[in-house]
Amino acid sequence: MKILQPTFFLFVFIPLVKLAPPIQQESFNFYDYDTDFIKGKMVQQDDEMKFKDVRKDGMIDSPDTNVKLQNDESIPDVPPTKDTNLPTCLLCVCLSGSVYCEETDIESVPPLPKETAYLYARFNKIKKVVVSDFADIPTLKRIDFTGNMIEVIEDGTFSKLLLLEELSLAENKLVKLPVLPPKLITFNANHNRIKSRGIKANAFKKLTNLSHLYLGHNALDSVPLNLPESLCILHLQFNNITTIKDDTFCKSNNTRYVHPHMEEIRMEGNPIILGKHPNAFSCLRTLPTGAYY
Repeated sequence: MKILQPTFFLFVFIPLVKLAPPIQQESFNFYDYDTDFIKGKMVQQDDEMKFKDVRKDGMIDSPDTNVKLQNDESIPDVPPTKDTNLPTCLLCVCLSGSVYCEETDIESVPPLPKETAYLYARFNKIKKVVVSDFADIPTLKRIDFTGNMIEVIEDGTFSKLLLLEELSLAENKLVKLPVLPPKLITFNANHNRIKSRGIKANAFKKLTNLSHLYLGHNALDSVPLNLPESLCILHLQFNNITTIKDDTFCKSNNTRYVHPHMEEIRMEGNPIILGKHPNAFSCLRTLPTGAYY
């Protein structure tokens, strides 16, 4: 009788082990920031990735490292407007304190994260800006509303934004200016319908940091009063300015005064003949551009 070799027993009793299939990577649908259609899928690349809840009612839940759609339902089609439950950062792009809401067809200022410092809401359909839009956002440093349809801005909308340095309201439908914030450095209101009576006499007087002021292509009939000495660039081209005073840029009681910062004044496209007002420019280092005869 032969004795079976040990290797034979090993072969018989070793269980057959079938390798488990590779773990399928999980995916979920997401919205493109400027549309209400589902644009594609994002694949979870790392088991340690965690995604925040992107909807108040818990549409996407991430208590651990798994990402699941509630009840395996797809994201419903919801128009990207301010009145929906979608957060602004799903409609727009939020990145390190900046919010980009350009060309999204919004009709009002969307709710902003409280840490927002830079808002770009260009080329939309915003018609009105109110105090409550920025009441809880004291961190704003730059706002750009270029290319909207803004007709009305409540007076207190920007006045309490103590860190705001750059404000663009260009290419809108404004006929008057709101109260401006005290630390403003650059203000652009080109291509509006602003009239001289729509600018308060002391609108710019206390803006001691203001260096760039753009009011070209409006309906002004005079140069704004009480401009600060901090101004370097002033654009007033293509208005209806017909006259200018000796103390608009200079000090009529001080013939030795030289404007410390002014580098450029544009007044072309106005009916005024600048050559008739030589004393108005005697303190400037360079003459304004425009018609002199």
